[in-house]
Amino acid sequence: MTDRHHLLVHGGTFAAVGDGGDISGVRGGGSGSPDGLFVRDARHLSRWQLTVDGAVPEALSPVRAGDTARCVLVPRGGRQEPPAYTFFREQAVTEGAFVESLRVTSNRPAPTTVRIAVTADADFTDQFELRSDHRTYSKAGAVRSRQVLDDGVEFSYQRGEWRSGTRVTSEPAPDGVEETGTGARRLVWTLDLEPHGSAELSLRVAARPHGAAHPAEVPASPADASARLLALEGEFLGGVPFPTGWPELAAACARGLSDLAALQVPATGPDGEELRVPAAGAPWFLTLLGRDALLTSLFALPYRPQLAAATLPALAATQATEVGVGSVAQPGKIVHEVRHGELAHFGQVPFGRYYGSVDATPLFLVLLGAYVEQTGDVALARRLEPNARAAVGWMLDHGGLTSRGYLVYRADGGGLANQNWKDSPGAICSADGSRATGAVTAAGAQGYAYDALRRTAQLARTVWGDEVYAALLEQAAGDLRDRFQRDFWMPEQGFPALALDGEGRQVDALASDAGHLLWSGLLDKEYGEMVGRRLLEPDFFSGWGVRTLAADQAAYHPLSYHRGSVWPHDNALITLGLARYGLHDEARTVAHALVDAATAAGHRLPEVLAGYGRDTHAEPVPYPHACVRESRSAAAPLALLTAVGGA
Repeated sequence: MTDRHHLLVHGGTFAAVGDGGDISGVRGGGSGSPDGLFVRDARHLSRWQLTVDGAVPEALSPVRAGDTARCVLVPRGGRQEPPAYTFFREQAVTEGAFVESLRVTSNRPAPTTVRIAVTADADFTDQFELRSDHRTYSKAGAVRSRQVLDDGVEFSYQRGEWRSGTRVTSEPAPDGVEETGTGARRLVWTLDLEPHGSAELSLRVAARPHGAAHPAEVPASPADASARLLALEGEFLGGVPFPTGWPELAAACARGLSDLAALQVPATGPDGEELRVPAAGAPWFLTLLGRDALLTSLFALPYRPQLAAATLPALAATQATEVGVGSVAQPGKIVHEVRHGELAHFGQVPFGRYYGSVDATPLFLVLLGAYVEQTGDVALARRLEPNARAAVGWMLDHGGLTSRGYLVYRADGGGLANQNWKDSPGAICSADGSRATGAVTAAGAQGYAYDALRRTAQLARTVWGDEVYAALLEQAAGDLRDRFQRDFWMPEQGFPALALDGEGRQVDALASDAGHLLWSGLLDKEYGEMVGRRLLEPDFFSGWGVRTLAADQAAYHPLSYHRGSVWPHDNALITLGLARYGLHDEARTVAHALVDAATAAGHRLPEVLAGYGRDTHAEPVPYPHACVRESRSAAAPLALLTAVGGA
């Protein structure tokens, strides 16, 4: 979000409010990011504006970041006329609900009367409509309605079989609910205050999204909502061995675990069981994204294996079983993105279940193997054996390992142009910035495939009792390793290519993806050590982490999403890879840089940082459109702890 909005997150629900706690109903684009209360990809509160005696108060103490939004407001005035009232506003969210406590205190020595109004509306706009690409979507037959209640108002929306609603209630009940001429409704109270007396309003908003399994349980107050989230955070923090000799890393781990607690969203397992899995990030990706949930679970595995224990069956339940043209589905493929909104429901965007990812499927196998190795829980490996074999089948068949020798993808005209982790349109490029064409073979995905084959072979041998299958997968992994080092290695640069294009030509940008190959173990020792040291040279290493592209290339841009920025999760994988190849000094250098970046931002790592060097700017520069909270970044300090300990 922009600086003008403050984010409250709990599960699949988030609210973006202004400095004074208001929601203005902006749609995003040039005026900034949209605000509102969002549940399951829809905006369930699009107006929430406080007025006092007909005027908007000003923020004496604006909202600050935290699990509860608190601010202090006063009527506008000047030195000669001190404000008659002070308003203490607190807001919080839980799953499907928003609560506010509004306390007004008179500053006058005589009895007084104040008229308070809250203008509320719910436009039920799909998140995809609010993005900055300015696309419009037809909604034939859609109807919005409002119903006045004894203690508030209810907003409803219907389009065919799609139904959703938002109920706004208060204690005490409003004296009236007024029409505004815009579809919004104004709840009004006339309060009589004693000299220096106070009164309090308790406002509750319950969202009823389409398809929700249960109605929202609205907490009694923001304090109650905060207590629920604090209890959940306590569960995530308990028992983690924070490093005592490196308090900054300990603080980053604690902050990350607290964020992961808030970012758990509902999902369903293969047998209909209810699960909680890590969402990708807030605000735009508060949903299950395969790659993000898998990497988050891998980073947290030594400390919070329950994330993997939920993510694996949730992804197994959404694994493709047939070909789907619009969704890019193929049998055995692991889902990239799951959406619950209206546009996905009616097929107006392809992301209801979208499979445009070349790397989620091998990462599913990597996590399954790592989970069994970490926990010894062979029961899950037995339960998911059909899913694992189907995932291997996809890699060998539709994925391209058998026919092309590598995992490949083609640009999806209705979805993503690039389907590896660097999925922006120009991310897979040559050093001069020209884009790869044809079927793309991204380097990092080959490392994941290699690790997936090896780990699944181990499961086949030790859990499934299938020695023949294990030998087949080990042979496939060895052949992939040999091919990769032959086709990708660039002797002049002493570095692997970022990708191969549709003609098999090397896409020669020097990119951070090479560090993922260290994590996967795909490179032999000599090449791996060469790559690891190269990533720490000044054109790659900014002082805050390794850039996605080395800065001495024409394609580099410090404010590009994937062509020069610094990603914490990317650097976490690099750090794990450096440690794997015995480059412990280099691993500590990257880890300290990331921890310093987190310390400069209240111990929280953002989704992505700009690529500007620490030598020219003493503070990390934010990337302008980053997710405020992102699960892979939240889990990245845990990966650093695994890689370097408390050093």
